[in-house]
Amino acid sequence: MLSTPYRSEATGEEEPPGPLPPRPAGRLRALVAADRGLPIAVGAVGAALTMALHTWIPNGAVNLGSLFQTFLPWAGLSVPVLLLAAAVRRSRLAAVAVLAPVAVWGCLFGGTLIDKRSERSGGGNFTVVSHNVDEENSDPARTARALAASGADVLALEEMSSKATPVYERELAAGYPYRSDTLGVRLWSKHPLNGVEAVPIMPWTRAVRATVETPGGPVAVFAAHLASVRVTPAAGFTTAQRNDAARKLAEAVRAEPLARVVVMGDFNGTAEDSALRPVTSRLTSAQGEAGAGFGFTWPAAFPMVRIDQILVKGMGVTSAWTLPATGSDHLPVAASLRL
Repeated sequence: MLSTPYRSEATGEEEPPGPLPPRPAGRLRALVAADRGLPIAVGAVGAALTMALHTWIPNGAVNLGSLFQTFLPWAGLSVPVLLLAAAVRRSRLAAVAVLAPVAVWGCLFGGTLIDKRSERSGGGNFTVVSHNVDEENSDPARTARALAASGADVLALEEMSSKATPVYERELAAGYPYRSDTLGVRLWSKHPLNGVEAVPIMPWTRAVRATVETPGGPVAVFAAHLASVRVTPAAGFTTAQRNDAARKLAEAVRAEPLARVVVMGDFNGTAEDSALRPVTSRLTSAQGEAGAGFGFTWPAAFPMVRIDQILVKGMGVTSAWTLPATGSDHLPVAASLRL
């Protein structure tokens, strides 16, 4: 709308119109443009979108998507950094924008923070423990005794060295009379084991399958140690061999005829990693179903990621938890299941 000229009372002459007052939309644009926190606000929106669309981040040559998803829960640390920056700039716009990554992180992980464990004595009648015992473990006897003290029905142990194997056999013999004789990855059980066989996910033995004859009926148990991953400047996040092993493990699980299945071990990847979906999408995460918090397992001295998993099918999960450090660089993981 144009303003019309007006006549000056002093001179009687017409004078040009003055500027119109700014419209609300123009006033908002001016405030945003003048706000010193605009870059912070843009960063907050970017952080929110990155977390919300993490499955869309391409892996490409350096597997950036898998790397980001491995540490996805830690993306929430962007919130206090952005809030501090907003406070320094005294920007209301930036402070409001930080609500976006807060909301996204809450939607992704808010339920994880809830303690979903039942009483460990209530409902569960089959307990399993998985542990990467670390082939460099300086005290395997102490580790074996700690695992035996868990009272689990089945133990799945990864990174079993030929030197330490006799120690575990001696320490676990009394409580676990049944075991597999596979190399590297082994099962110990209180109940008879049948159909024990290596699962060919890699050129050497990194997975084993057995039928555990529990009082409540047979359960197929898979123990696996997927290929290790590395982060290097040249190659990025090297996951190709791990991903291939995951696909082969998924094929074996898909072909399993028993209705009740447990898959556990060191996956060298998190449940959020899209590259592991061939396995994780077909099974229920015990930690996600009945755990408390993130259940981080590695590194044991200051756990930052959960790469040790217990996944199930055909059974209820009443509780999931991590056990105290044993001398390995991983923490053991446990779950109480209902047959």
